[in-house]
Amino acid sequence: MKETSSSCCSLLFFVVFCLLSVSVSIAEASKKKNEASAPQSVTYDGRSLIVKGKRELIFSGAIHYPRSTPDQWPELINKAKRGGLNTIETYVFWNIHEPVQGQFNFEGQYDLVKFIRMIQEHDMHVIIRLGPFIQAEWNNGGLPYWLREIPGIIFRSDNAPFKTQMQIWVTKIIDMLRGEKLFAREGGPIILAQIENEYNTIQLAYKELGISYIQWAANLAISFDVGVPWVMCKQYDAPDPVINTCNGRHCGDTFPGPNRPNKPSLWTENWTAQFRVFGDPPSQRAAEDIAFAVSRFFSKNGTLTNYYMYHGGTNFGRTAAHFVTTRYYDEAPLDEYGLQREPKWGHLKDLHRALNLCKKPLLNGVPRVEKLGIDVEARIYKGPGLCAAFLANNATLLPITVKFMGNEIYLPAKSISILPDCKTVVFNSQSIAAQHNSRNFERSLTSHKKEFSWETYKEVQPTFDNLPLKSKNPLELFSLNKDTTDYAWYSTSVELGWRDLPFKKNIKPVLVVASLGHALVGFVNGKYVGTAHGNHVEKSFVFEKPIELQAGVNRITLLAMTVGFPDSGAYMEKRFAGPRSVEILGLNTGTLDITNNGWGHQVGLDGEKVRVYTQGGSHRVDWNKLEKNRPALSWYKTYFDPPKGTDPVAIRMNNMGKGMIWVNGKSIGRHWMSFLSPLGQPTQSEYHIPRSYMKPSDNLLVILEEEEGVRPEDIEIVTVNRDTICSFVQENAPPPVTNWEVKANKFRFVGDGKTVSQLKCPKKKKIVAVEFASFGNSIGSCSSFILGNCSSSISKEVVEKHCLGKGSCQVPVDRAIFDDKKPDPCHNILKTLAVQVKCAASKNKD
Repeated sequence: MKETSSSCCSLLFFVVFCLLSVSVSIAEASKKKNEASAPQSVTYDGRSLIVKGKRELIFSGAIHYPRSTPDQWPELINKAKRGGLNTIETYVFWNIHEPVQGQFNFEGQYDLVKFIRMIQEHDMHVIIRLGPFIQAEWNNGGLPYWLREIPGIIFRSDNAPFKTQMQIWVTKIIDMLRGEKLFAREGGPIILAQIENEYNTIQLAYKELGISYIQWAANLAISFDVGVPWVMCKQYDAPDPVINTCNGRHCGDTFPGPNRPNKPSLWTENWTAQFRVFGDPPSQRAAEDIAFAVSRFFSKNGTLTNYYMYHGGTNFGRTAAHFVTTRYYDEAPLDEYGLQREPKWGHLKDLHRALNLCKKPLLNGVPRVEKLGIDVEARIYKGPGLCAAFLANNATLLPITVKFMGNEIYLPAKSISILPDCKTVVFNSQSIAAQHNSRNFERSLTSHKKEFSWETYKEVQPTFDNLPLKSKNPLELFSLNKDTTDYAWYSTSVELGWRDLPFKKNIKPVLVVASLGHALVGFVNGKYVGTAHGNHVEKSFVFEKPIELQAGVNRITLLAMTVGFPDSGAYMEKRFAGPRSVEILGLNTGTLDITNNGWGHQVGLDGEKVRVYTQGGSHRVDWNKLEKNRPALSWYKTYFDPPKGTDPVAIRMNNMGKGMIWVNGKSIGRHWMSFLSPLGQPTQSEYHIPRSYMKPSDNLLVILEEEEGVRPEDIEIVTVNRDTICSFVQENAPPPVTNWEVKANKFRFVGDGKTVSQLKCPKKKKIVAVEFASFGNSIGSCSSFILGNCSSSISKEVVEKHCLGKGSCQVPVDRAIFDDKKPDPCHNILKTLAVQVKCAASKNKD
């Protein structure tokens, strides 16, 4: 009995001891977890930002809250996160928040706090760029117009009036963000902040005042003590402790690096394409080029890249800078409508996963460079138990096979391969495993089930006598309009005798207007005589049109227009627009200069003043039925029902000219179909109508059209999809990067290692048709594949077996399954599987 009792006591003691040990371990682990998750200031060292006490790789994407609608924000953020991003970057847009001095707007699309909180709900970081000058192809670079009218002001200089207003504004935003506990130190998502923007590009223009201004701006930022680092982009002399960062396409090759060894190498703008201006042809940047550039940057000690833009969105209303299109950075990984642009979205997602597999070596390893050939190098990060390598083939034309650490590795031309364990290629910048897609605009059957009933109202031309503002010569346009409208009337009158007029029938007087920008419509005696405009490079232009004059009084009336304020350069407060001289050529009495003839002015159009684009305002004018005569400067009105379903909606402005578009009183931006690119096409034909702008039925559509002879009856309401998806994979491509993971600090293989073609439809849609399939030597791209001369005859059959009726599928890129038992004339070539399929919902909703 004693032995049993003793054994029981020993056992009980052991159990209690174990339980106490486990409790202590759990408590210590919990304490460490709480300490790790507790709010902390963000710091940095020479390798990276340090977030919550740990070095981090930051994959960020720019999404600007006013360029989309609040109902779009969750899906945009979600797609960014699924694309491998852990951070969202945005500017703060001063001129939309304080359009009138002292009057603020942070509601709806301008709700900055709501946008940041939504990012936090997705467990992502935020980079906030306060400017207050932001450029961003945004009207006046984000600066409110009223700054121009402050006496003695010089923008972005060591100038007391400007610094006073800048400090007031930045302080307001900092206080708002801090009050909402949005900085990391208070538990918020903001980990990085920016003051000023690309100042080095203009600094020399201000000489010593530029140097002292940038020091002042840095001191201002640091004085807020927000607990996150501050950066200045494109500012090689950024004062300590502000970090100088790179903007551009190839910062891995062009960035000289931080200006102090204790600062990390950060890339604040990785341009995913190029913004477009009216008159531009399409702009592109290949997914392969972006992936190469990011791989290069991270291989050379970079630890943050921010894609500018990740979603460009829409320049609603009059928010675009001079001549910038209403559509913004449509070639980004998420297009204007928020749809995934493939392969850009998917290829970068794979890249982010590959870089994350290298995270430990990149953040803790010792880098070295090893030359493997004339154009080939390896950048290696190594430490105890750590090794990652980046193999770069810098030759632009020739692929090469190299030997590295005992393995032969094939490198396509101009590519970088990523090896998280220095042995295994998990990603190559030139080899795309992600799917491709193409965008479709489909005419809405619902919206067009009956013909639109168009009505029109012609804007009334004013005359000198009834214009309220008089001056000797034409007033400067920016200062006249004060950024309240694009339009201003200028009118004068000239009395001529019959002897002044040309006697010969083949000679006509010519009206010549030299304008500082941006566009102009001319009328003489109430008759439209023509239009002219500048462009993004040269805003100034000369309007020259033959005119009919009469003996007696002649009325010269001009409608001058801006197409956005400038967004860059030095001394922006001294930019000007509008007519600067007006002459009549070809008179018997010689050239008549009427610049100082006395002019009347009116800001804006009558239709704008009564808000004819709203339901209430539309009843304040008399509308007429559409007739064959379509005079210049007319308003057009109709009603439409929205398309069914959830696909994005756009309006296609067929056979229209230039003007603006409103839906239910909300401006969706400027349209300009008559300004053709060098390719003979409009730069932008479709204009986004957010679904949140529309009602279930009878949506008011109003269009202001500046030009004559247009055909609003040809306008179409369309839905937008990317239901055409494709794949183009070579048989020697690496397997999908999802075949590997790092777990418990161990790099390991978790897949089957097969090279596959991956296809995935948009949500709630399935593959309903295989439109093209070829295993062989086909070429081309999505929607334009060309069949080669040695394609497997069973290619389509194999793809249909794997994919038809499914929301997603994988097809092995394997000669065995495509063997059609026929002689193969191309057995010795590298083969490619090219596939194009059509996705659709189970029921066609529109």
